[in-house]
Amino acid sequence: MAKKKAAFGGYSISFKGCKDSAESIFGSKPIGPSVMTKKIWAYVKRKRLAKR
Repeated sequence: MAKKKAAFGGYSISFKGCKDSAESIFGSKPIGPSVMTKKIWAYVKRKRLAKR
């Protein structure tokens, strides 16, 4: 049987149990993709959702 490969980078992120809305994370104004990525990672780090 073949082994399952680990995800690239080794991070797994679980948003299970999070009650925050997308608007509370990103704000109500339109933003670009790079700003969106930065805000997602800031949220993940602040809530400690990433595991190695």
